Amino acid sequence: MAFTIFYDGQCPLCDIEMRHLKKRNTARQLAFEDINADDFSVRFPQLDWQALNNRIHGMEADGTLLIGLDVTHRAWSLVGYKWLYAPLRWPVIRFFADRAYLIFAKHRNTISYWLTGKKRCESNCGIKY
Repeated sequence: MAFTIFYDGQCPLCDIEMRHLKKRNTARQLAFEDINADDFSVRFPQLDWQALNNRIHGMEADGTLLIGLDVTHRAWSLVGYKWLYAPLRWPVIRFFADRAYLIFAKHRNTISYWLTGKKRCESNCGIKY
């Protein structure tokens, strides 16, 4: 069973990261769920959409939920890039990285606009990376 990532598909930066992960997901270790899909709440009624929208969430095969940078670290680890995010989970760095992530998550639309020229995408962001 795959590790499922619940992400905001209308966020340009989130879309870019998911496309990078999808490209590297050759062993199908990851499953991707856009929380803005029309049938999302029907398929995942037990999940709090607002909480998912506030911060990225991931679910292990056994139902364990991960939140924030733990999701990012787990996802990149599963596609062979653990080294990329491992420092963000080291004790001292983790403290600051998690706080920085909360700021990013809260302001991701504005940050997306600064970096991509788009705050939100209606469907596929179509951003070149």
